[in-house]
Amino acid sequence: MLDIMWLEYKHDPSLNKTPYRIAKMMVNETCVWLYSKAPRISVFNNTWNYDWMVLVKNMAVKSICEHHFQPFVGVCHIAYIPGDKIIWISKLSRIVDYFSRRPQVQERLTTDIFNFLKAKLLTDDIAIYIKAEHFCMKIRWVNEHKSETLTTKLWWVFMEDWKVRQEFYEIIK
Repeated sequence: MLDIMWLEYKHDPSLNKTPYRIAKMMVNETCVWLYSKAPRISVFNNTWNYDWMVLVKNMAVKSICEHHFQPFVGVCHIAYIPGDKIIWISKLSRIVDYFSRRPQVQERLTTDIFNFLKAKLLTDDIAIYIKAEHFCMKIRWVNEHKSETLTTKLWWVFMEDWKVRQEFYEIIK
């Protein structure tokens, strides 16, 4: 019975070029930034001396689990307190997209975004929070349909000052 079903699928015209389509999607879309240089991100002098939290939340995360090559999708929230430099908020979304589009674990994604921002903004006052659903948990035998994975990287004032940390978590609720 299985042999007959396999033969039917083997000759199904709609599956004929599926391996090619999958490979093309992985190279051109899903993992597009894997072999590319990081995007040029300009930072600017903080001429306004703004020293309160800047937070962009709910930026899309679309990535691939490096263990099972299943997608994980979710949101990323980024906050920072400017020192001498600021970044246009649209660039934060570009950074999340750049680091998301490659096979990885969520912990590395969180750390990569943090380290990139730290180097660009020349500040330690950064908080990253990623919440994602992992399809390797949803469609494999684990069958965890409602699970979410949360990763954070909070540094300096976000770790040291509980009021700042609490404000960050309240805003992203």
